[in-house]
Amino acid sequence: MESLGQILSGMASPQFRRRSEELAARLMSEPLVQQLRTSHPELGDDQLTIGMAKLYQYVKDNRSCSQCPGLDNCPNNFQGHFTKVTVEEIAGVPQLIERQVPCAKQLQHDRESAIKSRIHSFYVDERVLTEGYDEAEILTKDGVRAPAVGQVFRYINETKNKGLMTRGLYLEGNFGTGKTFLMCYMLHELAKVGYSGVIVYMPEFVEDLKSMMQDNQKLKETVEMMKGTDLLIFDDIGAENLNPWTRDHVLGSILNYRMNRKPTFYTSNYSLNMLEKHLGFTSKDGEESHKGQRLMDRIAPFVDVVAVGGINKRGKV
Repeated sequence: MESLGQILSGMASPQFRRRSEELAARLMSEPLVQQLRTSHPELGDDQLTIGMAKLYQYVKDNRSCSQCPGLDNCPNNFQGHFTKVTVEEIAGVPQLIERQVPCAKQLQHDRESAIKSRIHSFYVDERVLTEGYDEAEILTKDGVRAPAVGQVFRYINETKNKGLMTRGLYLEGNFGTGKTFLMCYMLHELAKVGYSGVIVYMPEFVEDLKSMMQDNQKLKETVEMMKGTDLLIFDDIGAENLNPWTRDHVLGSILNYRMNRKPTFYTSNYSLNMLEKHLGFTSKDGEESHKGQRLMDRIAPFVDVVAVGGINKRGKV
């Protein structure tokens, strides 16, 4: 379809009137325009003539959308939007009103962007947070894991129905049984209804804290984010190489703030008893069981344990 700009550029030509009449005739014969006239018989020729540019864009955008090349390659003037023409009465006269309306692909993109903006990941592959999820596949992929999946699903539904709870979940199980995947699924589902979330891969986070010691502002912002987020997940806790400062001043501070306020979640290869022993030992000071117990007093009473069974799925299609 020839652009309106190309036609108007020929206004100085003696052929302009004829071309304008041809354009008007083509527009009036378009199904969308005919449908508009049928729905609004009160529209007179004058209103249609005055609104010619609006009708042209209306038809042009609709034609582009019918052969949509994808959001990134949207040819419309306002990417991800199309022109919608309605009829409204202004001062007793029916007039064509033009609006830019987001298409289905743009709305989906906006929803996904909103979800992504609510979730922060520290050292966890963000693809697992943005990939599509199939609930039926999650439930049926491994029958041994089904009880754990059901428990996570119930937690999600209860939070959606009753609001944010103070108790979290502690997912324990062998390597590769899908503990991290289930927690990412939970984050994704609850982000859809407006909750914020942070997931932290503990082994790398603890290592990175060493460099944060030289950047107090970054450390403060990171700790405050973990304190304040609605949902906090410590992924693979127990696999990190703890030092006293990380355990007592960082992890302890975060958990002390969150208990009885907001839920904290964990994935681990350790049981709670084994985790307490791990937390009671540091590479610098050796065994300090009382400090491990102090931290566990901020973990164990505030979680429900979920045993995640099944086979190791890493590296399998």
